Amino acid sequence: MDYFNYKNNKLFAEDVEVEKVAAEVGTPVYIYSKATFEEHLQKIQEAYSELDTTICYSVKACGNINILKFMAGRGSGFDIVSGGELYRVLQAGGNPSKIVYAGVGKTDTEIVEALNADIGYFNIESEAELDNLIRLTKQHRRAASKQPKAALRVNPDVDPRTHTYTTTGKKETKFGVDIERARRVFADYGRESSVKLCAIHIHLGSAGHTVEPYVEAIEKILALIEQLRGDGFTIEAVDVGGGYGADYITGTAPTAADYAAAIVPLLRGKNLKLILEPGASIAANAAILATQVLYSKAGGRKKFVIVDAGMNDLIRPPLYDAFHFIWPVKVSEKFVPQQRDKDLQLVGTEVVDIVGPICESADFFARDRALPPVKRGDLLSIFTAGAYGFSMSSNYNARGRAAEVLVDGEKFSVIRKRETYEDLTALEK
Repeated sequence: MDYFNYKNNKLFAEDVEVEKVAAEVGTPVYIYSKATFEEHLQKIQEAYSELDTTICYSVKACGNINILKFMAGRGSGFDIVSGGELYRVLQAGGNPSKIVYAGVGKTDTEIVEALNADIGYFNIESEAELDNLIRLTKQHRRAASKQPKAALRVNPDVDPRTHTYTTTGKKETKFGVDIERARRVFADYGRESSVKLCAIHIHLGSAGHTVEPYVEAIEKILALIEQLRGDGFTIEAVDVGGGYGADYITGTAPTAADYAAAIVPLLRGKNLKLILEPGASIAANAAILATQVLYSKAGGRKKFVIVDAGMNDLIRPPLYDAFHFIWPVKVSEKFVPQQRDKDLQLVGTEVVDIVGPICESADFFARDRALPPVKRGDLLSIFTAGAYGFSMSSNYNARGRAAEVLVDGEKFSVIRKRETYEDLTALEK
């Protein structure tokens, strides 16, 4: 699952003590495991090796350029949703031909930047966007050989049975076009000479925990592709998006091999390139957020443990009601956790709310959670924090964003410095 484990009752990131990182860098701090990133990517590559597959890691999940750099070195492409993410990938040395660009509101500037970079595919979300891409291509075309490729994002109307805010593949969504309209879009634009509409894109949402929705969606899309090919259109690729599950709780998500065992047979012999956009399934378990206990207090019948990380550092619990396993970095032998579970209640634990310093009642990481007794100065680890952790962090309450640290075996390095007060006001002067 990952390379965060207890050794001699202390939490290690690979071969580095988390206490050592916190002592040198301070808290809160995101600590990433390079080995976890690489192993998760490799498992996906191996699972789909039978097909002509391009894996496009989702930059929005965790986009530090140092991480993108070694992911690119391991053969990963990238799924982007903004001009800033395109810039990050190019700064990291990513291959532009292995970039797919999604997002319902691409600006003219962003589209031109992507055209100039010669990215692999624009994932088109609407007829209006396709019209605009055609217009901008004609204005900025540099050579006939640079005809951009486009994949139409189609909503297969499949429910991945995840959180409402992360469901994107149903009919009632701002993303993509209804499957019934797809043939009309190809009829209107499929023979356009300036933009090559030649692929289908789907994305069901995030944090799915079953394979079946992907099977249902791909079966629907393959029927559509057969119809489009019958209409005379060339469909060279299918992008089945991301949203694959991650183990926030030990052993709850399908593995890459589980997904591939269901998906590969559907695409075998279909003369289609496959594009995948994994984010959380690669990044989630690859990081923890280490935070220090500031205070403990009682409030009525509740006990609160107040830490120095806040919802500005990790917003997933209040935003999605997301679960993150939280445990002290240093424990006695009887409290060493054998798994990460919502209901882990060892003898001697106490039920607490783990909250941050932000002036919002929503500033919490866990409610009514069993935790070994902790005191001021103790370190807690918030596990599975690599996906949509730092990337969704903010400066709310004028708080500097946390430092980011990358562990590689016995070594660690700061890959993003902690923000200072001066950083908070630098662009306002």
